[in-house]
Amino acid sequence: QVQLVESGGAFVQAGESLKLSCKTTGFIFDDYHMGWFRQVPGEEREGIASISQSQSRTYYSASVKGRFTISRDSATRTVYLQMNNLKPEDTAVYYCAAGAAHVLYYDGDSLQELKYRYWGRGTQVTVGS
Repeated sequence: QVQLVESGGAFVQAGESLKLSCKTTGFIFDDYHMGWFRQVPGEEREGIASISQSQSRTYYSASVKGRFTISRDSATRTVYLQMNNLKPEDTAVYYCAAGAAHVLYYDGDSLQELKYRYWGRGTQVTVGS
C-alpha cells in the first residue's frame, strides 16, 4: 500500500524556519522523482520544489527559491523541505508527492501537479506577521 505521510507543519512567526518531512512506504522510493506542493483554500495547488531520483537535480518555484531547500534520504525513504525566512504568504497546506517510476523530470515539468502519481494528505503551515 502506497503511503506518503507529511509532518512538521506548525504555526510560526515571519522570519522563522520549519522543516517538513514526508515519510513514504509502498513503492520503490529511489525510482521516483519527489516533489513538494502547497495549496491555499480557493486557489490552485502550486508546485514549489522537486528533486530527482539521484538528487543531482533540484527545482524551485520563484516564490521559494533561495529560501527553501528540498532533500531526500534513501535509507529512511523520506523527503524533506527546509523552509527558512518564512513569510505570511507561505501559509498553506503542504503536500508531498511522488512522480512516475523511472521517469526523469526536468525544468519544464518538474513542478507540474499532473506529473505526480502519489500524494500525501498534507500538513498545515501557518506564518504569522
